[in-house]
Amino acid sequence: MVLYLGAALLDLRTPQQVLGVLGAVLGLGTACYTAYLFAQAKARDLWQSPLLPAHLAVQAVLAGAAALLPFAVVLSPERGVRAVEVVLAVSAAVHLLLVWTEITLPHVTAHAHLASREMTHGRFAMFFRVGVVAVLVAVAAPWVGLIAVPFALVGLLAHEHAYVQAGQSVPLA
Repeated sequence: MVLYLGAALLDLRTPQQVLGVLGAVLGLGTACYTAYLFAQAKARDLWQSPLLPAHLAVQAVLAGAAALLPFAVVLSPERGVRAVEVVLAVSAAVHLLLVWTEITLPHVTAHAHLASREMTHGRFAMFFRVGVVAVLVAVAAPWVGLIAVPFALVGLLAHEHAYVQAGQSVPLA
């Protein structure tokens, strides 16, 4: 990231592009690997979803776009802002689609169903709803600009809090 920022400040196009692609690949790889770490917790049925690697990859893109948008506004307002806003909006929409899929598809086990219910209607429902509404605001990034950034990040934080806590809330025995 520091090398990329340095290349951007020095306006070195080729190193910037190479480092950008490398950073994106490593970031997506890390996000997908995190899904496999969650999947190792076999007793936590909510985390056994086959959609989890894709969902964490989309969340990584969403968080990355939200983090980059303020820099794009400052460093290249005429070139990169619109592209980052569109990536932010599309990744927010895909995140919401994956959330909807996660909560509407029937869960294989009773524990996964209980955890999902705890996330959407139980103790963590407020965090879940705040996450959905905040990310919904981020879908409007091309129209609201920098206002979408805190909504996207707070929405992801609230959603992850609800998801992790709900997955751990179901008794193991």
